[in-house]
Amino acid sequence: MSTATMTSKGQITVPKDIRDELKLVPGSKLMFVRVGPGDVRIVARTGKLSDLKGILHRPGQRAMSIEEMNDAIADAAAESGMAGLDADQSDSQLK
Repeated sequence: MSTATMTSKGQITVPKDIRDELKLVPGSKLMFVRVGPGDVRIVARTGKLSDLKGILHRPGQRAMSIEEMNDAIADAAAESGMAGLDADQSDSQLK
């Protein structure tokens, strides 16, 4: 496990083994993502937006319209909002 010590200015040096693994170079960006109380994950922001081109393309599947996408998002949001409710609660929420 690699460790680093923060300076009085709040700076740390990313250990070499981690820099190598994440392919970090001078100027690389890092994101600090909260994953729980007192738990933060450091994520390398390597790559460019153009690298994402085509990642959702599925050969043979037609493109969805904006309206279809919005409907799918709304359905998923409604479903996830009901996920924590038991059957009695969800019935009363629908009335």
